[in-house]
Amino acid sequence: MRHASPPPFDAADKPVIWTVAVSRLSELFRDITLEYDELATIEPINLGFDEAARHIRERMATERCDAVIAAGSNAAYLKGRLSVPVVIAKASGFDVMQALARARRVSERIGVITYQDKMTELAEFTATFGFDVAQRTYATEEDARAQINDLKASGVRAIVGAGLITDLAEEAGLTAVFMYSAASIRRAFDDALEMARLTQLEANRARSRVGVVADTLRARHGLNDLRGESAAMEKTRQAVVLYAKSPATVLIQGETGCGKELVAQAIHREAPRALGANRPFVAVNCGAIAESLLESELFGHEEGAFTGARRGGHAGLFEAANRGTLFLDEIGEMPLALQTRLLRVLEEREVVRVGGTRPIAINVRIISATHCDLEQRVREGRFRADLFYRLAVLRLALPPLRERADDIVPLAEWSLKNALAALGARPHPNLHAEISACAPLLLGYGWPGNVRELRNLTERLALFLAAEPLQALTPGFVLGVAPELQGSASMAAAGAGAALAAASGPFPSPAASAGGTGSQESASAVLARFGGRRDAAADYLGISRTTLWRRLRAEQGS
Repeated sequence: MRHASPPPFDAADKPVIWTVAVSRLSELFRDITLEYDELATIEPINLGFDEAARHIRERMATERCDAVIAAGSNAAYLKGRLSVPVVIAKASGFDVMQALARARRVSERIGVITYQDKMTELAEFTATFGFDVAQRTYATEEDARAQINDLKASGVRAIVGAGLITDLAEEAGLTAVFMYSAASIRRAFDDALEMARLTQLEANRARSRVGVVADTLRARHGLNDLRGESAAMEKTRQAVVLYAKSPATVLIQGETGCGKELVAQAIHREAPRALGANRPFVAVNCGAIAESLLESELFGHEEGAFTGARRGGHAGLFEAANRGTLFLDEIGEMPLALQTRLLRVLEEREVVRVGGTRPIAINVRIISATHCDLEQRVREGRFRADLFYRLAVLRLALPPLRERADDIVPLAEWSLKNALAALGARPHPNLHAEISACAPLLLGYGWPGNVRELRNLTERLALFLAAEPLQALTPGFVLGVAPELQGSASMAAAGAGAALAAASGPFPSPAASAGGTGSQESASAVLARFGGRRDAAADYLGISRTTLWRRLRAEQGS
């Protein structure tokens, strides 16, 4: 009998649900989908595991999906790898009893194989009704195949399980009994609809609170913005999903330009509503604000606390981030005196404004990031050990771009398309082939500025391509615009020089005309050439403004 479903949604609010299944489960999903056609827009995805996760992440960058329905090992795999809610279709006790009854007609001994965990109630049931059941679990497809072969060798002729198990059992010449019923799949569809409804209600409440949290205090990036299909990026996305479930502090470590703030925003966005996913996300760069100002920025100040203090006082960033997330970038640059105050705030969960005495209770999740080795700074006495351990309950080390070779060319293509679109220019129809031809240049370079440097380079390329639409994206052209890549490909020096000369055309190479590559010049020289404009100098060097400021300070002290 069909479960009662919620009333239909308005056309504009109709939820979007994707079903993920292979083999016979996909047929059952297809049959049930017809019953829910008026309630939701439902699309089948006949892929599994890694292929399904990649497909869904790619589409969610531009499409809406409110819930995914899957079952068994496929569902378990997807649940930790997607930002969209995954509803797991589960077989009921009645489903299992019916499946055992069908299997009993074929074989006295029955095998039941489930993903990872055994069904604890099954032992009591089989003992009561005299069923001879061998229960097994599996973790991988190879593991499942081994369990089936072992059961077959022991005399089992019928196997009960989900889609993968029944397919493998039939491969082995055994009778396969599928344990899911239509009623169980309907329950999963009902759960997905209810989840979509709750999400919609929360979104409506958030819209009704317009103005409570300014756009500048919202995280704009999520899991789908962490692009790249390398194993390292897959591991990073899994960590983001896992860490988002906990209110514990997170320390993100990685070189400049790796996307530390992007990851921090994704952790905030993926958190459950109870952990403040819809609350403020406030970011502060501890290395870019003078020590005298950083204290009042973080903790706030009372009226008259110091010369120039705002009349009536000023709430600090801890108060602004209350019930949300405070992202402390470049935490390793925080002065020792402020480290002591920060530790007290983390321990007491309250803040006292500069010049004040009244403690203000706060509930803030702290995510911090650094490019430096904080443990080394602890040993040198430049960073408090107790603060380090307080900030690093959860740790996440981001891989540099050079360790993500599989991602470099796809990232360059994607970034170049975006840069061209921002200039109102269309990419060449054969852009993929052209950028693939430039792969030796891109893969041979060390990318010290990581993804940020790659993005800067593609924006530079886009500017020249937009100005000269007929120009092909050849290795020579790339070298003309980005001579810092010189020597990264395995080519003879003479050949590289010829390519550079051939590429110059009517547009001289910006870096070449400056008298050398940006990496060979001092930061102060580049800054002087750009008239003191730090943003232009940082962009030219392919580094952040914070790194530029750090280089300038090092040069002044040398």
